[in-house]
Amino acid sequence: MAEVRESELIRGVFLVELVSHGDSRGRFTEVFRKEWFPQRSWERLQWSRSESQAGVLRGLHYHHHQVDYWHCAAGRMRAGLVDLRLDSPTRGNAQVVELDQENLSALFIPVGVAHGFYTITDVMLFYLVDNYYDGADELGVAWNDPALGLDWGLDGDPILSERDGQNCPLSEIPSADLPR
Repeated sequence: MAEVRESELIRGVFLVELVSHGDSRGRFTEVFRKEWFPQRSWERLQWSRSESQAGVLRGLHYHHHQVDYWHCAAGRMRAGLVDLRLDSPTRGNAQVVELDQENLSALFIPVGVAHGFYTITDVMLFYLVDNYYDGADELGVAWNDPALGLDWGLDGDPILSERDGQNCPLSEIPSADLPR
């Protein structure tokens, strides 16, 4: 059975240490059980796959109506997290978590926690969300805003989408647009 631990830095973020069973044929790993996260209904599931070349940075994004659950199936990446929730006791806290195909872990990201990832190698990321994609609920904040306190550990400039490159700093986001 997997070990589910809440982050010490950001309330509601959970790191999941997955358990693998293997033999000479290969291995089997249970990646997700909805009972690990009883705080969400998991009625409108969407399972997606993202592939990125080394050096890509995606995000930072945040939602008002959706949680994310990430598992890095191939490669190595750093997930950057910042608590933007106005009513959270860990508001403003930031954390970087490394995920890769070998360490067999997953990451639960609650509503209101900005998240993004930087690919150290080519990466295949599987992610489960508890609400169907809604572009109106995918908001952004600048990945490199010094006020966020994220140390991505980058060597050079990352490859960004045009949209992510236009995300504004946190100080320019009206408080009405931030999650509670």
